[in-house]
Amino acid sequence: MRRIYAYIIILVTAMLVTLSSCSDGGRTYKIGVSQCSQGAWRQKVNHEMLAAQHLYEHEAAVTIAYSYDDTDLQIRQIDSLCDSGIDLLVVAPNEAAPIADAIARAKSKGIPVIFFDRKAATDDYTAFIGGNNQEAGRTVADYAVSLAQGIGTEGRRPRVLEVTATMSTSPAQERHQGFESVMRAHPELDYVCINSEWSADSARSVVSQQLSSGHVPDIVFCHSDFMAHGAHEAVEEAGLRTDVRILGIDGMPDEGISYVQQGVEDGTYIYPTHGEKIVRLALDILTGKSYERDNFLPSMMVTPGNADLVAMNSRELLRQGDDIITIHGKLEQSLLHYDVQHKLLLASIIVIVALVVAVIMSLRAWLLARKAIRQRQAVNEEQTLFYTDAGSRRLHDIFDKPDDDLPPPRSQDVLFAEQLNEAIRKHMSNPNLKMDELGDEMKLSRVQLYRRVKALTGQSPVELLRQMRLQRAYALLQSTTKTVNEIAYEVGFNTPGYFSKCFREQYGKYPTDLRAQ
Repeated sequence: MRRIYAYIIILVTAMLVTLSSCSDGGRTYKIGVSQCSQGAWRQKVNHEMLAAQHLYEHEAAVTIAYSYDDTDLQIRQIDSLCDSGIDLLVVAPNEAAPIADAIARAKSKGIPVIFFDRKAATDDYTAFIGGNNQEAGRTVADYAVSLAQGIGTEGRRPRVLEVTATMSTSPAQERHQGFESVMRAHPELDYVCINSEWSADSARSVVSQQLSSGHVPDIVFCHSDFMAHGAHEAVEEAGLRTDVRILGIDGMPDEGISYVQQGVEDGTYIYPTHGEKIVRLALDILTGKSYERDNFLPSMMVTPGNADLVAMNSRELLRQGDDIITIHGKLEQSLLHYDVQHKLLLASIIVIVALVVAVIMSLRAWLLARKAIRQRQAVNEEQTLFYTDAGSRRLHDIFDKPDDDLPPPRSQDVLFAEQLNEAIRKHMSNPNLKMDELGDEMKLSRVQLYRRVKALTGQSPVELLRQMRLQRAYALLQSTTKTVNEIAYEVGFNTPGYFSKCFREQYGKYPTDLRAQ
């Protein structure tokens, strides 16, 4: 009989392996992305990366996290992404120096690291991809020199003002280096550099101060188009727009290129995005293909002479990108539908095999029952003799006494609830926890987990997970001095804002209200 069971187990295993190998077209590589900020340029990169998930011969699953210009938050998010089981990390560092330790921790876990757009203060990375910031600075400087040659200055040198972005970031450092290298080669220009930040208000303030002090620049170069827009506002307020040329970097269709068309700027340098090339580079690294460590994307200067043509081409590329995103969404739905069908087929085969096993076990149980009946009859006869014999009654009283120390029996539902509670608490801090992963922990499929949890609690697994996260947050708010942001990340919420919204829906008050009480 044991051989029969062994043959059945081998048969079921073989079928499962066969079905899995037939349905799995290849591994899906998990790519985690840590974005230092938001904005039109970064949204374009994100769309391009998401559109490229199914573009190449290997599948990729891209997860994007935002740090909203918060370096400490980005460090925590990098650690969280690495702990979530990603295969490769893509990072645009908010600041160069503070991120270095987090990158070292990722590398120590065997996770390749790609820097894009920006670099951290470490050489321990796998590859870099993005625009050449020094080349961007040099190109804008060359264009500024050509503009200065046509400016009449009445006996003085043409004034060129550079307004830098935050100098703790690598793009600002490199753009300044490139621009300054050209300016130093042209002593006929009166060149001044003033440090600022990545904001339109900061650039506007710098230019306003220069104008109010009487140092009116002929050319203003800002490290981004939104900074250049701030400079434009300052010049407009002073009534000097026709006297000052404004240059920027980024060249987005609805910002920099449009500003050139409108006359807000006199030129912008297109800082390339190419998110699809980031995914291509990541897959090359993960699949062992050859790749370049430093990958600089080519670009160009947009001027009033070519702005209309560049704008038309850029908007067409954006439209095609949106179409790819739509196709990607439909493909995801198709893959989900296929996965459901595959699981139904697998479940049907398992049911058939289970029925065969049930029939065999029923037959064996019938044979064992007949044998047990005969044995019970013999035992009954022995017990009758035992209990009716006066000399054995004392032994009967001793062995027939119930054991009050045994624990009470526990139902399967209670055991399942305890295991589910332990699994959720174990993975609660993971913001990317999937129900498939929770099901694997409980050794149940997603459908089985949903039905079991719904039957016991009246909630779906997702609803139960969110409720337990909020309950844990409620307790931490009352019993610890941690900040609301720290508690939100500890219980698995990606953003404090969404955590506060869910908390208010659950308890009728914001976390800050509860902490104030």
